Amino acid sequence: MKWNLRWVAAGRDIWRPSDLKTAFEAVGFTPSLSKVCALWSQAPVTVRLDDLDMICAGLECTVADLMEAESLATEESGRQDGQQAVGGSLRSGSGGRPVPKQSGGKGGLRRLPPN
Repeated sequence: MKWNLRWVAAGRDIWRPSDLKTAFEAVGFTPSLSKVCALWSQAPVTVRLDDLDMICAGLECTVADLMEAESLATEESGRQDGQQAVGGSLRSGSGGRPVPKQSGGKGGLRRLPPN
């Protein structure tokens, strides 16, 4: 997700975190200045939904204005050192279903439990 708080704030003629805090306080949202600075300087890892609602009210915007989905290609190219999302690759022909492992002793396939 792309965090567009500064872009939305600039559209409302807000250029500093202290001005943003004032806009938030006008709608009853009273975060600390350090929290506002953290939201201002980088994309948050998590945001409470009620805080997100108050941020949108203070900036007179929507959630879609604040956050923009980035393509998966951008996320995949950002991965380094062979990191991969869990379940990121499926074996061909598996159709997304689990594939039995080869058993070491008998040479046959282990059976999957019943569905």
